[in-house]
Amino acid sequence: MDDALSNLAAELGAALKARDYTLALAESCTGGMVAQAITSIAGSSAWFDRGFVTYSNQAKIEMLDVSSQTLEKYGAVSEQTAIEMAVGALKNSHAQVTGSISGIAGPDGGTPEKPVGTVCFAWTELNKPSSTTTKYFKGSRQEIRQQASIELMARLVDRLNGND
Repeated sequence: MDDALSNLAAELGAALKARDYTLALAESCTGGMVAQAITSIAGSSAWFDRGFVTYSNQAKIEMLDVSSQTLEKYGAVSEQTAIEMAVGALKNSHAQVTGSISGIAGPDGGTPEKPVGTVCFAWTELNKPSSTTTKYFKGSRQEIRQQASIELMARLVDRLNGND
């Protein structure tokens, strides 16, 4: 595992433990990469509740309550879908904070409007407003997935530390 992922996972764990929070994830294009980094940390079961790998639209609908209308109107790779994924992960878990990722890791699947490397993120927690962002990463499929995983964990750490 990459040192950046491992270090961020440990930092995220410390931030969650300091608040007595647990985390749930909703991952699409990263295929569970963030959950893998987290569960590589001994003792992570104290602060990691569960991960949803919802690669297909049907899985997003069934497991995270993403609206089929949202998927039809905005697509799977959209901030609208990412926020519904994060909210769905919160609703369908025992966590107090969640993060989601949906993107186009390539090498195919991009369009002029949403090129390969487009990744949408969302974060939400109990009794606080959610936030979203879209990033554009360059590189191979693996590099895009890794950059997206790092971005999600870094933003969760920032949010938990009040820096978002």
